[in-house]
Amino acid sequence: MAEPIIIVDKAKVVYNEGKSNEVRSLDGVDLQIFPQEYVIIHGPSGCGKSTLMYSIGGFQKPTSGEVTVEGKKISKMTQKDIVKLHQTGIGMIFQAFYLIPTLTIIDNVCLPRTFMGENVKKRREDGMKLLQHFGIAEQAYKFPSQLSGGQKQRVAITRSLVNNPQIILADEPVGNLDSESAKNVLQILKDLNEVEKKTIIMVTHNPEHLFYGDRIIHMKDGKIIGEEVNKEKRSLDYFEKKRQEELKKDEVELPSELKLLMRTFKNLTPAQMGSLLVPFKAKQLLSHVVSELNEEQLRLAENFLREVLFDNMRLGDLSKKLDLRFEEGGANWNKRRAQSFAMRIEQILEQAKSQKAMSQNAKAQSHLQMGRYLETYFNLHLDDEMRERFYKLMQSRFESKIDSIAMKNQLDLSKAKGGVGLNTITAEKIVREVEIIMLINFSG
Repeated sequence: MAEPIIIVDKAKVVYNEGKSNEVRSLDGVDLQIFPQEYVIIHGPSGCGKSTLMYSIGGFQKPTSGEVTVEGKKISKMTQKDIVKLHQTGIGMIFQAFYLIPTLTIIDNVCLPRTFMGENVKKRREDGMKLLQHFGIAEQAYKFPSQLSGGQKQRVAITRSLVNNPQIILADEPVGNLDSESAKNVLQILKDLNEVEKKTIIMVTHNPEHLFYGDRIIHMKDGKIIGEEVNKEKRSLDYFEKKRQEELKKDEVELPSELKLLMRTFKNLTPAQMGSLLVPFKAKQLLSHVVSELNEEQLRLAENFLREVLFDNMRLGDLSKKLDLRFEEGGANWNKRRAQSFAMRIEQILEQAKSQKAMSQNAKAQSHLQMGRYLETYFNLHLDDEMRERFYKLMQSRFESKIDSIAMKNQLDLSKAKGGVGLNTITAEKIVREVEIIMLINFSG
């Protein structure tokens, strides 16, 4: 999986170019999408996300720049090539369904193959198999007006798959659906990606849908403003190269405290600033406190943590949400684990809040409060000399004079050699506690 299946290179889409009412729907967008990825393009209305999708699908040619799909440049394609791409290479799902009201469901599903001169019996057999797969075979000879919104969207998905394309584009596919139907459609797209190995690109303005994707592309004013990774499916070589390019590009402009934090949290990049930093904080806070839970339990818990960090959920409700069953909208933890986890999160967030609330005059003494907290929590037995060194280390780290590695080395170094003289395991735990609190407080 070394090569991207889709490459968007400096793509611009400009309407009324050079006029007073010029609109830049896309403004120099670069994007690479790899086979079997589930990529979500997210942003407010009018940010250019649908234009980007239509450019990828060959429905909208860029004013400048290039889009390449499966090694073929859209700008070089003839009209016949574009038709073939739509027939066999890409399946499209729209918010408005676009089912033909005068055709039965089975004929709507088979429509993309009607124009290919294929045997009627063969295409209907294949269409029925897909309808059965999505649980709507009994609707095959009804008309669209007789179906619910969720059923119509499943028909639209079936139609997009009838030619077995490798790429599925979904433009706000649940925008017209109730919450239960939306959940079903989103699960279908997830299964198409994970089970059928389709590359999924979905446009949405709804932040509640973002956890479905492997990678989230955030857009604003025609530009990509950030990227969030839930599950990495890109080539490792590509990922490391991209990270190094970002680090090199932003090295001079980065705050020193962020540079030091990046040494500890290896997946933290300059792109994760502003609101994008909160999902990263939630992921790191979760991994710091919890282990031995399955992927779904962790994913849901991470979503709840994001809501807490975004102030959309009260910390007091966290334990209740974790303890609820999956079907009730919870994370399916047991009560004792949920309560213990919530108490630990509250402890860390309270400590972070306390540190942040200190006035500028008292900031120089914040390391003393942190030192006392760590002494108590880790049950440290320090003599006066060890304590003095310990607190000086805290001060140096809080003032960003040292990074986590230097702090850990000094904590672990023997007292005779000028260190604090803690054991390695305790030193590592202390460093991690300090770093997670500093990360929570970092605002970019």
